[in-house]
Formats: sequence, C-alpha cells, structure tokens
Amino acid sequence: MLRMPERPGQFRFSTAGIPMRDRRKAVCELRERGILPIEPLRDAAMSLAIAKRFLPGASILSGRLSGLRQEGVPRAIDADDDLFLGVNLSGYSVATQRGREIRFGDGEAVLLSCASGSFAIIRPTPARFVPDLDDRMMRVIPAQTAPLQLLTTYLSSISDDTVSGSNELSRLFATHLHDLIALSLGAGPDCPAEMDSSIRATRLQAIKSFILDNLSAPSLTVADVAARHHVTPRYVHKLFELEGITCTHFILVQRLERAHRSLRDLRLANRSITSIAYDAGFGDLSYFNRTFKRVYGTTPSQVRGTVDRQ
Repeated sequence: MLRMPERPGQFRFSTAGIPMRDRRKAVCELRERGILPIEPLRDAAMSLAIAKRFLPGASILSGRLSGLRQEGVPRAIDADDDLFLGVNLSGYSVATQRGREIRFGDGEAVLLSCASGSFAIIRPTPARFVPDLDDRMMRVIPAQTAPLQLLTTYLSSISDDTVSGSNELSRLFATHLHDLIALSLGAGPDCPAEMDSSIRATRLQAIKSFILDNLSAPSLTVADVAARHHVTPRYVHKLFELEGITCTHFILVQRLERAHRSLRDLRLANRSITSIAYDAGFGDLSYFNRTFKRVYGTTPSQVRGTVDRQ
C-alpha cells in the first residue's frame, strides 16, 4: 500500500521510451507496485507521462494520461488520500461512482472521495490531480471558476525543487492548495484570514512565475503582469508590499541575477555582454552597466574577466 511520506518526494514515469508492445505491462506494474491505481483501457491508444509529487498533507499527479482508467478504492492504493480533485486540462474525462456518471470537459474539475465508495475516472485526455482536500463529493467545478483557474496556475508553478525542499515550505504549498480548492468549491466571502493569506501568497507565486517566464521582454511592465492575471496594477503592488519590495524592483533584481549567472557561465563565454544584457531583459546597456555595478560592486566586464581566467 502506498503511504503518504512524512518528507516531500516525487516520482516520474513515461511510456515514451517504451516499445508499444511493452507499454501495457509497464503501466500495469505501476498498479502492482502501489504507485498509481491505473489500468489500460481495452482497444484504446495508450500513453502516459506523469509526475507525482508528495507534499505533507497533499499529493499532486500531473501530466498526460490517455487510454487509461484511474481508480480510487477504500483501504487500498492511496487510501490515505481521502479526497481527489481532478482538473481536466483539455478534451474530456468521465468519472463514475455508485452508479452515477459525470463527464467533465476543458478546464473543468471533479471532486471524488473514497469515503463514498470506489470510483473510477476514464482519462482519454490530459488531467491534473490534487488529493486529500474537502468533503463535497461527485460534483463538477466549472472551468470559469476563478479560484480553480488560479489553482491550475499555481500547480504549474510547483517545481521539483519545491517538492525536494524543506518540510516547512512543502506544508505551506499544501496549505495553499487546500485553501484554493475550498474556494473553488464555493467558500464564502467570510473565509478565515488564513485562507485569504493563502490566496494572496498563491497569486504572488503565480505572478512571480509569469515574470520569470517573460523576463527577457524589455517591455514587461506591472500593467502587463496585472492584465495577465486579471487584477489591477495596484493589487500587484500590494502583493509585493507583503515582502517589502515593489514589483518593479523584483523584475530588476531577477534580470540582474540572470545576467550575473550568464556572465559566470563558462558555456556562454563566447556570448557578448551586450547580448547577455538584452537576453536578461535590459533594453539600455548603459543603464544595465550602472545598475549592475551598484548592486554587485563590480562591472559586468570584471565578472566576465574572472571567468575567463579560470
């Protein structure tokens, strides 16, 4: 039986490198080893590429499951995960439990519980899974639900480094997941202050991830960040104020750190300083040089020279 570990962990599996004739056996072995309760659908094209991450109080299954049936059985595999929230990224999936059948499509989610009996999800399309949460069973959460959209964004920002980090950080992420799911299920405006704090932290994490993904764009502004996340620029500023910085300062620091790493990277020794600065999102080379020296106490050329002498 698979038990929730006390420390963070992770597991990855893909059928991409497995010959077609051997895939069915490989997938069945996942079930036999207690890693994932799935089985191939008969006469269906099957593929699997997943990452399962374990956090204290929650686990996350993400990736692509096609031509597979996923099950939840009381006192069996994943019995410690009382509840399961499945988010369908595209296409559709079908959930069945106690004779009921629910079809959920693009961006929608469904909540199921082993406490209500065995259930199954037929997954011909991508899905993302978050277990161990609330108590509102067998219901579809619409794709346009704002907390669900934020939850999906937050899930995509959780990296392997996050999972392999400290227990304290992992528990914090799990708490944020629980609160977002509670809101997705309809928690009212009088939600506790702790939940409101989780929402702010989650939005801030999502915004930071967006900034890092778009750091090389010199035109990136607070207004762009706000528009992408459907909030006001003032709200973005308030989120960063929680950490004692501004959004503009965060963008600048991240660009400087990216440039500094690149300058010290021997694999980029043939790249010009100008090219590195532009790739980090600086559109003005003189401003880059001045800011770099003010922060690091040395010039980009001196950092590059240190690497060249190694």
